[in-house]
Amino acid sequence: MNLQATRRSAKLTGVLFIVAAISSIFGLLLYDPILNGTDYLSEGAKHDNQIIWGAIMELILVVSAVGTAVTMYPVLRRYSERIALGHLCFRFLEAVIITVGIVSILSLLTLSRDFTAAASPDLSFYHASGTLLIAIHDWTFLLGPNFMLGINTMMYSYIFYRSGLVPRFLSILGMTGGALVLAAALFEMFGVFEQVSVWGGLLSLPVAANEMALAVILLARGFNESRLNRLFTPNNGTTSAL
Repeated sequence: MNLQATRRSAKLTGVLFIVAAISSIFGLLLYDPILNGTDYLSEGAKHDNQIIWGAIMELILVVSAVGTAVTMYPVLRRYSERIALGHLCFRFLEAVIITVGIVSILSLLTLSRDFTAAASPDLSFYHASGTLLIAIHDWTFLLGPNFMLGINTMMYSYIFYRSGLVPRFLSILGMTGGALVLAAALFEMFGVFEQVSVWGGLLSLPVAANEMALAVILLARGFNESRLNRLFTPNNGTTSAL
C-alpha cells in the first residue's frame, strides 16, 4: 500500500465513520414503534415499511463499521500487526452482533404481522415471544455498539497514540472514550443503571465525539504526512513492539 493509496484510504475511512453514525441514529429512530410502543404487537405491523427501513439503516451501519476496519487495517498493521488484526476481528464481532439484533427486530415484525392477522390470537404466547425478541435486540445493542465498540476503539486509538498518525489529543480521547463505553456496558449488564439513561449517554459521548472528530480530520487532511513519509521510507520496518 503506497502513500497515495493510504491518503485515499484515510478519506474513505472518514466517510464510513460518518455513514455509520448517521445510519445508527436513523435505525433507532425508525425502530421506535416496535421497540418503544406500548402496543408494539399492533404498531409494528402498522409501521412495517418504517421498521424495514430501520433494518436497512442498520445493515448500512454493519457494512460501514466493517468498512472502517478494513480500510484502516493496512495502515495499522505497519505499526502493530497483532493489534491491527485484533481490531479487525473485534470490529467484525461487533458487526455480527448488530446483525443478530437486526434479525430479532425483523422476527418481531413478522410476529406483529401474524398477531394482527390472527382472528383470536393467544396474547400470552405473542407477548412472551415479543418480550424475548426485544430482549435479544437489547442485549445485542449492549454487546455490539458498546462492549465490542469499546475494545476496538481502544485498539486503534492506542496505535494512533504510539504512531502519531493523528493528533495526540484525539488518540487520548479515543482510548478514554473506548474505556468509558466499555465500562458503561459492564455497568448496564450488572444493572447499575439502565441501558438508555443519562449515565449511559454521558459515558458514550466521548467515543461518539472521537469518531466524528476522527472522521473530520481524516477527510480534511488524512493521516499525519510526516509520519506517513517515515512509514513509506525504504527499509523502514514495522514497529512490532507495539
